[in-house]
Amino acid sequence: MPVDHYENFPVASFLLPARLREPVEAIYAFARSADDIADEGDAAPAERLAQLDDYRRALHTIEQGEPTDDPIFTRLAANIAAHDLPLQPFRDLLDAFSQDVVKTRYADYTELLDYCRRSANPVGRLLLRLYRADSEAHLAMSDAICSSLQLINFWQDVAIDWQKSRIYLPADDMRRHGVTDTHLAEQRVDDAWRALMRFQVDRARALMHRGAPLAQALPGRIGWELRLIVLGGLRILQRIEAVGYDVFRHRPTLGKRDAAGLALAALNFSANTR
Repeated sequence: MPVDHYENFPVASFLLPARLREPVEAIYAFARSADDIADEGDAAPAERLAQLDDYRRALHTIEQGEPTDDPIFTRLAANIAAHDLPLQPFRDLLDAFSQDVVKTRYADYTELLDYCRRSANPVGRLLLRLYRADSEAHLAMSDAICSSLQLINFWQDVAIDWQKSRIYLPADDMRRHGVTDTHLAEQRVDDAWRALMRFQVDRARALMHRGAPLAQALPGRIGWELRLIVLGGLRILQRIEAVGYDVFRHRPTLGKRDAAGLALAALNFSANTR
């Protein structure tokens, strides 16, 4: 259940109401293409930032009600108008992608959560707007789920991010647990590493449980979709634990074989599900 490339989007899912598939796919196309600008290819940082600035200008064009020639933004503009979507979540995503271009370390959990606020939470907020379920209480629970999913992706991809010269583990947590960059470079899984990762896994799980009641509060297909997302994220955390926190040699993922088990768990869903 990685957050990378926004695979937590329920794009074209059979659980999505048909009327929402087009706007969700339009949002996904925007987010994925912008994420690719920040992360893919061999462009220099300045070029990546310039392209993301082009996206910001396109959003401003939409805000002004002016036409755009870019197919991604033509489609996005139509769906923003049709569903009265706010523009700030799209801008927040661009801020997070720009940050990925230039920032590779996080001092503490507060700083990391601020990144999650812009990199992941806008997704849930836009979906709740589409569902017309964006009350303040629902938004708070959605933020918790989305931030948790982002954290889960970080702990799942520690080795991959290290190869990109990025460390999302908060620096103060690393110091407190006696973990250094050498652990990452040498893929060292010792007591200090396991203690650090156990702490991060527990924190991500607690955040997911904070948001989990939303999956029971939303009706019909929407609630089912969210239950599967929550359960999938929790399953990844279990698998990180099951490999002794050795995410260097064992990247925990979900596959087709997990579908039946998650569907059964969704039938008996509880916000307290481990």
